[in-house]
Order: sequence, then C-alpha cells, then structure tokens
Amino acid sequence: MTIEQIYTGCLAQGAYYIQSGNEAAIIDPLREVAPYIEKSLANHATIKYVFETHFHADFVSGHVDLSKQTGAPIIYGPNAKPTYQAHIAKDGEIFKLGDISIKVLHTPGHTMESTSYLLFDELGKETALFSGDTLFIGDVGRPDLAQKAAQMTKEDLAGILFDSLRKKIMPLSDDIFVYPGHGAGSACGKNMSKETTDTLGHQKLSNYALRSDMTREEFIKEVTDGLTPPPAYFPLNVKMNREGYDSFETVLKKGTQALTPEEFELIANETGALLLDTRAAQIFASAFVPNSINIGIDGNFAPWVGTLIPDIQQQILVIADDGREEEVVTRLSRVGYDHAVGYLKGGIESWIKSGRAIDQIQSITAKELANRFDKTPLNILDVRKASEYFSEHLLNAENTPLDYINDVMAKLDKAKTYYVHCAGGYRSMIFNSILRARGFDHLIDIKGGFKAIKESEKLEVSDYVCPSKMTK
Repeated sequence: MTIEQIYTGCLAQGAYYIQSGNEAAIIDPLREVAPYIEKSLANHATIKYVFETHFHADFVSGHVDLSKQTGAPIIYGPNAKPTYQAHIAKDGEIFKLGDISIKVLHTPGHTMESTSYLLFDELGKETALFSGDTLFIGDVGRPDLAQKAAQMTKEDLAGILFDSLRKKIMPLSDDIFVYPGHGAGSACGKNMSKETTDTLGHQKLSNYALRSDMTREEFIKEVTDGLTPPPAYFPLNVKMNREGYDSFETVLKKGTQALTPEEFELIANETGALLLDTRAAQIFASAFVPNSINIGIDGNFAPWVGTLIPDIQQQILVIADDGREEEVVTRLSRVGYDHAVGYLKGGIESWIKSGRAIDQIQSITAKELANRFDKTPLNILDVRKASEYFSEHLLNAENTPLDYINDVMAKLDKAKTYYVHCAGGYRSMIFNSILRARGFDHLIDIKGGFKAIKESEKLEVSDYVCPSKMTK
C-alpha cells in the first residue's frame, strides 16, 4: 500500500495518491491532472476512483478532467449535488481498492456535504483518515463559508461540525494518521499548524477544538471567534467545482499564446484585459508596462489574485519572467482564473525594445526613510494586516491593509506623497502597483518592509504586543 501526500505550498493544499496492488485512487486533485496520470502509469496502476471531500472554495479541483481522462468515477459524500455525473456515496459506504478499503464518513459542518475517508489496510486495520477541511492539524474547518448554500448561520454549522468531530472522528483509534486538506496559510481555517500530518491521538491532546471537556457552546464560540471575511473568489470556485469547467488543456493553450508588444497592446486596448506582471517586486518597480498590476509568482500568488481580482471572468494578459509563463497560467487556473489570453513574448525587454513607454515606482531603503524622517513629517502607509500592525509598527504609520485596498483608496489624497511598506516588500508593491494604475503618482516603496525598518537604529517602532491580545 502507498499513501503519498502531494502538497502544493502556494495553496497550502494537500492532494493524495493512494495505491494498492495495481489500483489507485486520488483524493482532492489539483486542476492540472497530468501528474496523477503519469504517476499511476509509472507505478503500473489504474486510477479507479477520484474522491472529493467537498466542494472546495479556495481552489478548483481537477476531478472533472481526471474522471474524463481516466474513466474513474467521481465520488462525493451525502448531500453533494453536482451537475455532472458522480457517485453520491452513502454514509458508511465502502470502496475496495486493491487489497485495502476506504470507508465514507459523512462529517458535515465545514460544508453540509463535507466527507472524510477512512482507510483500512490489508489486514482490515483502521490506518489513515483523509479529513478534507473537517479536521486540520491544529484546527478545524471554518463553519462560515457554506452559510448561504446551507441556509444556516455559522453557529448552526459549527454545532453540526462539533457533532461530526465527536461522533465520527474522535472515537477512532489514536494511532490513525490524519491527512488533512490544508496546512498553515490556507484561508479555510484560522489556526492551522505548519505540519501537514499527525496522529489522531496527538491531535486530541493538542488541537484546541478537540478538547475532551469542551462543551458544544464553548466549541461554537471558539470556532467562530475571529473569523476574517473569506476572499471574494471563494463562492465562484465552489460554483465551478459543483458545475464543471473548461478543460485545463484548453485554458493552458489559450493563456500561453505568445504575443508581440504590438499584439499585446492591441488586445489590452480592445478588451480591457488586466495586465498582470508576476515578476519580483523590486524588478517590477524598475520598469513595467504602464497600468500593470504586480503580484509576484514567488509569493502568496493565488490567494492574492483571488482577493484582489474579484471577477474570475476577467481577461488577463500576463507579463512573466522568461520560461515561467505556463506556470503563471497554471496557477491562475488553480483558483478559477481561466481567462488568461496570452503573454508578452520576450517580457519587459521586448516592450522596451519596441520603443513603448514604461513606468517605474521609486523604492528606497529604510536608512533613506530615516534620513527623510529627520527633515519633515511623512505619510507612512503600513499595508500589513491589522493584527500585524497591532503587534508592532513604525510610530506615526497608518494601517491601510492590502486586503481592504478599495476602502483605503477612497481615503487617500492623490496630491500627497505616500511611503508604503509591508512585512518584507511583497504586498507593498502589489498595493503600490494598484494605486499607480488608478492615478496615484506620488508613491515610494520601502525596500525590505517592516523587517528592514525594525533593523534600522533611527526609526522608532512600538513595543511588541502579542497578536492574541488584540481586541475584536
């Protein structure tokens, strides 16, 4: 028997490849399915089942494409109502896979169709639990994402989640390994560990939501406390996962069309496509196509795309480092952005060689910021999350979180000069690029962000306060 966790860091997501004998199953596959098929062929196995734990909100699963290409049925738990062909399993239903078996455990609460899969080894011993977004390492799934679909409150769903955990999962053996759908960094929970697997016994001791003496009321209060609004693209991804989507190959072919500067400019003007520059922040700042938005591929790319580009139908023109265009289109498609229509061939260098205008964003060091501070009062914008700002910040800086940039922008004055920083420089350049595209000409980025500011001896920061003490 083989169990392989295929973890994708940019989404903090775990898909699973399970094989026994010459049969394999995939749980919660990513959008691009070729790696699963190639793995099964290399292992001389046939993919027999595609298991889905629920209708995912934070990414588009590859279940539809994988089923079409392999003939393997898509398996959901009770309450799931996809519009395409799928097997809706009963609670307790068992699926044979080679010499092992997988049992359906309906565990609603995160969503009403949420289902965990319990694996029995060749000897019939309970061995592994694939818990989806019901149980994470250090946390449980947030109960507020499916309120509209379920026509319930988050408190109602939290109560159902409490019952699922207590009745279906906690009675299982302590030595079972838990394989969750996500790890730290996912917006599907609030307190996930960096670890991506653990024993159930250790989780019973360490996971706040699994305390044996926890009342239902305490669980509901703690699980619903401190939830931040989910990204706007979440319900749109749920819709795609429930109703289906264009094949990944079609999306990739369309998005990786190489365009000359002339073609790139023509399409931008005719369609109003968003210009998405995925290069590193400081490289972007030195020269970029006017009105392009910077979200670096080497940062928390997909979640920020989903947060800041509200319409997944938006046409997108890509500017990327040479050779990374396919990676960009792939990662866009993972979160439902299927309408990339091409990329700038030759990158920014070809744009410059064509004689077209470029734009720039001034970037200074923390040392230079300190020198300017000595001479005149400055408008400092800290675009980190409120909890980060609360914990520690540059004195006199105003907290303007990137997450709420549209609300922030309405309060800013285009005539003023703003010095912008985040934690390390990634988010501040996103913020600056969006404001620049909307007519803010006096923006100065702080290289290295708050880390560099804190290391400066001339810039005064507030005393450290633990974020857990932040009042709601």
